[in-house]
Amino acid sequence: MKRIGVFTSGGDSPGMNACIRAVVRTATYHGIEVYGIMRGYSGMMRGEFVKLDSASVSNTVQKGGTILKSARSHSFRTKEGRQQAFDQLVNNGIEGLVAIGGNGTFTGAMVFEQEFGIPTVGAPGTIDNDLYGTDYTIGYDTAVNTALECVDKIRDTADSHDRCFFIEVMGRDSGYIAIPCAIGGGAEIVMVPETQMSVEAAIETLRSGWQRHKTSFIVIVAEGDVEGNAHHVAAHVKAAIPQLDTRVTVIGHIQRGGSPTAADRLLGSQIGIAAVEGLMNGMKNVMAGIIDRKLVYTPFIDTISKKKPINQSFMRMVEILSV
Repeated sequence: MKRIGVFTSGGDSPGMNACIRAVVRTATYHGIEVYGIMRGYSGMMRGEFVKLDSASVSNTVQKGGTILKSARSHSFRTKEGRQQAFDQLVNNGIEGLVAIGGNGTFTGAMVFEQEFGIPTVGAPGTIDNDLYGTDYTIGYDTAVNTALECVDKIRDTADSHDRCFFIEVMGRDSGYIAIPCAIGGGAEIVMVPETQMSVEAAIETLRSGWQRHKTSFIVIVAEGDVEGNAHHVAAHVKAAIPQLDTRVTVIGHIQRGGSPTAADRLLGSQIGIAAVEGLMNGMKNVMAGIIDRKLVYTPFIDTISKKKPINQSFMRMVEILSV
C-alpha cells in the first residue's frame, strides 16, 4: 500500500487530532503517503484532499475538535454518492482509509468497501463510549471530566439554595457519561436508557430524601433516557413534589470540546498506529480498539450491531452511595 487517506466523520470528540497525528506519523514511518480528507464523506465526494506529513500535524495532539473538520453526508448514503467518492479516491491514488468516528461512519465504510473494494480500518471516535469492541472510545474520558466539572459547580448552587437540579448530559443511546458523573458528582439519581428508571421511581426517591430533611439533590439524566429529557422529568417531579425548588441545566455540546485528557491523547495515539498497521496487514471492515489493555480488531458489523453493556456494579454504586 503506497497511499492512504484519513478522515473524521460524525460528531467531533477530544483526541481525534491525536489519532490523526498518529496515523500520519505511522504512515510516514512506514514509507506510506497519507492524505487528509476534509469534512468526512462530504469532502471525499468533492475531492477535498490535503497531503499530510509529520510537520502538518505538529502541535495538534493537545487540541480539541478535528483539524480535518467533520460533517454528516446524506449524499454518501446513495449509490451515486459513493460512486463519486470512489472516483475521487481512484483519481488521487488512495488505496485504503482510516475512518475516525462512530456507528454511522463505520456503516458507511462497510457498505463502501463491499461495493468498491476500498479497505477501511476504523478508529472509535465518539464521546458516548457506546461502540462494541473497545473499553473506551476516543474523547470519552475528556467528556466525562468536562461534564463532572459542571456537575461540581452546579452542586455548589444546589447546596446554597436548597434546590433540586436536573442535569442533562450527552448520551443518545448510552449512559456511559451519565453514570460516572453521578458517582463522581454525588448524585442522588441517575436516569439512563439502559435501566429504564421510571419518573415515578425518581419521585419516590426524592420524596423519601425530602422526608429525611435532605434539602438539595442532583439528578443526572442522559439525553436519550426513555422517560424523556431533563425538562420533561423535572416537570413531572415538580408536579408531584411542589415544595421542591427545581432547576434544569443542559450541559450540551460543551462536553465535546476542550483539550483532551492524557488518557484520550494516549488512546488516540494507540488507535492511530493500530489503524495504519492494520491496513498494512490487509485488514478491512474492522475497528481498532483496546480491551483489557490489549489491542483488538472488531468487525464493523459487530461494532454496529452489538450492544455494549453498562457495568451493572456502577448502577449499584449509585444506589448505595446516594443513601
